[in-house]
Amino acid sequence: MKFFWIIPFFLLQGTEAFLMKNAKLKLCLQASTVNGNLLLEDCDPESDFQDWSWQGDSLMNRGTQSCLSVVGADRVQTSLCDGTSSTRWECSNSLLSPLGSSQDYLVANKKGVALTNVRGLKAQWQDVDRSVCEVKAAEAEPDRYFTAALASTHMYNPMAGNVTLALGIDEVELEELLWFFRREDPSTWNYSILALSFVAMILGLLLLTINIVRNRKRKIHTYGGAEQTTQQAELEAKQALMPVQEYSPAEPLKQEPVPQDQRSGDVVVQWKDGTVTSLYAETPENAI
Repeated sequence: MKFFWIIPFFLLQGTEAFLMKNAKLKLCLQASTVNGNLLLEDCDPESDFQDWSWQGDSLMNRGTQSCLSVVGADRVQTSLCDGTSSTRWECSNSLLSPLGSSQDYLVANKKGVALTNVRGLKAQWQDVDRSVCEVKAAEAEPDRYFTAALASTHMYNPMAGNVTLALGIDEVELEELLWFFRREDPSTWNYSILALSFVAMILGLLLLTINIVRNRKRKIHTYGGAEQTTQQAELEAKQALMPVQEYSPAEPLKQEPVPQDQRSGDVVVQWKDGTVTSLYAETPENAI
């Protein structure tokens, strides 16, 4: 059971990075990329060389992966994080002092940083909205829960009254600790997702059906228009081939009756009054 407590707390340790901004100069502490020297530069939250994090009592720079350490009576720089007293710091009221020394403080000056016994704004270090000591205290809070979880073998009984563990964690603190490992019934969420998937499937099928019907109607309309255009073209072609004289099948041409005495070769003239006569009438032989 302990191992389920160990893994999340181990991942949460030392993950917060912050800027070390001097309260007086308004400049941020930056580790040098060439050597272990420390610089004071304009604050840049995007720079890894200005990002610091608490690793226990040590201050580690994210860019160089080295720790703030004391290398002389009043000189500081970054060096390998070996966990020795030279890399461990005490923090109180925004003041940083080497572990075991309550008279020397990390102070900013024109040349950089150094250890002096001066207290004031030059010796105060803060993040954007809180001091570096508050950052350390916030990171130490999960560590306290982590240690209690490892040391305690008691099982938590929610029905018990005022439960107090061996390390002094009361019921309220334990409930806050158990919030990280709370398990809820996922049935409601699963049923909601299932219903949403069913609605999405029905909506997809409906849209597919509407699309099929519209495509079918569009094809029918397209084919009908093409057929009508073809028939119209054929009709126009037939009308173009008809003779100039209008022909109406409902009114057949009236054929004038041919006189009975008309013979082939005669020239016939139809007068305005409707009389039909032969232009050259053949004179009978008896008349001669």
